[in-house]
Amino acid sequence: MWRASVSESGRPVRGRNISSEHTPTNGDAYRLIERAFETLDSGFVFVNVIEFDQTWGHRNDVPGFHQGLKELDAWLPRLLSRLRPDDLVMLTADHGNDPTTPSTDHSREVVPLLVVGPKVKPVALGTRQTFADWVRPWPTTSACRRSRPGRRFCAT
Repeated sequence: MWRASVSESGRPVRGRNISSEHTPTNGDAYRLIERAFETLDSGFVFVNVIEFDQTWGHRNDVPGFHQGLKELDAWLPRLLSRLRPDDLVMLTADHGNDPTTPSTDHSREVVPLLVVGPKVKPVALGTRQTFADWVRPWPTTSACRRSRPGRRFCAT
């Protein structure tokens, strides 16, 4: 299985047999995601789209954050058009960083979780109890067979 990380640094994956490529902008991350879809047959790609956090969230840049959301919305159809029958894409965040609050620190406990793919049936996932739920959707993975934190939200 090919594994890769597209992030602001290699720190999250260093020493874990995962290649990592730094991306300074969201656009760079989107291009690397497209390249991954063109070059891999199967695998796992983890992407940190850094500008929502580092550039706009921590700097309370509401117009920049808004523009970034519009750019992501405009790019998503390109990503979705590349999905193969068994692909699964999960979009989430590791923390909230609301640029409209007076704080420049992490400002939200709840983060979005959007799950899409050709076999995904849209349902409301509700408020999840733990961030660990995102690793549980694949019933065939060893993480789902072992007793681990989190609850699966995908059918077998």
